Amino acid sequence: MSYPQNRWQRMVGALAEAGRVLTGRQIAGRGLTIYPDDVFLVSYPRSGNTWTRFLIGNLIDQTQPVTFSNIESRIPEIYFNPDRFMRKLLRPRILKSHECFQPHYPRVIYIVRDPRDVAISFYHHHIKAGNITDDCPLVKFVPRFIAGEFDPKFGSWRDNVLSWLALRGNDQAFLLVRYEDLKRDLTHELSKIVAFLQRCSFPNIESTAEAFWRASGLSSPERMRALEQKEAASWVLTKRTRKDKPFVRSATAGGWKSQLAPESIAAIEAAFGDLMQRLGYELVSEQSRVPLEAISQTGLPS
Repeated sequence: MSYPQNRWQRMVGALAEAGRVLTGRQIAGRGLTIYPDDVFLVSYPRSGNTWTRFLIGNLIDQTQPVTFSNIESRIPEIYFNPDRFMRKLLRPRILKSHECFQPHYPRVIYIVRDPRDVAISFYHHHIKAGNITDDCPLVKFVPRFIAGEFDPKFGSWRDNVLSWLALRGNDQAFLLVRYEDLKRDLTHELSKIVAFLQRCSFPNIESTAEAFWRASGLSSPERMRALEQKEAASWVLTKRTRKDKPFVRSATAGGWKSQLAPESIAAIEAAFGDLMQRLGYELVSEQSRVPLEAISQTGLPS
């Protein structure tokens, strides 16, 4: 008896998935076991989540600095680890996620970044991952980014951000942090994050100026790039990607001003402009600007 190839592939995939479930190797993902004291560090991809993990991890543990070799046992990503491994982690846990709104996440720190910079970072990330070729111009990638083509399970930037802000924006168990504010005034933003964690599940997290200075140094782009050079071959997120392209790039804010073509800027602002303005991102394409009073009923926090 013969089967069409796609049916055969589905059968093999289903058997493999069943095997992972039976042996406890099923990746946590959306099937993660969630505990009431969990804190989720959520963002759209390429919005500064890994950097924030380093910062928080280096505040929580003052004895063992965070590296790419230990980050998955400190503040793990839900997409790379089996649920049985995640359940064995010491509680309370901080977990990385890129999901759109999940009502069962008890506490959330949401990192948002200017989508014009996200587009550039996403472009280089997908070249590194081999999803697009070097000869694909950024200007042709941008419409695909706007449409959320590469990671449809996370939605577009707008889908992801708006889902959380509209449904959790005024909740005491939700903290919004802008990547640009972290870059501009790290101490102030870290103080907000620490206060949130102290109210939640981490009353003993360090909040001194010395602790902030130490965490900043251990989480600097320079140190993270040096660690990547040594550990990229073993870290789950980079070990199967191109070695000639870095995961940790410039780590700056506002690079879009010199790297995006005017038509790309206009396209992103046309698609996301109202939400960008509400979040404090200035629009430069005249036709994209929306009077703030026209978007005041979006359900976003003031």
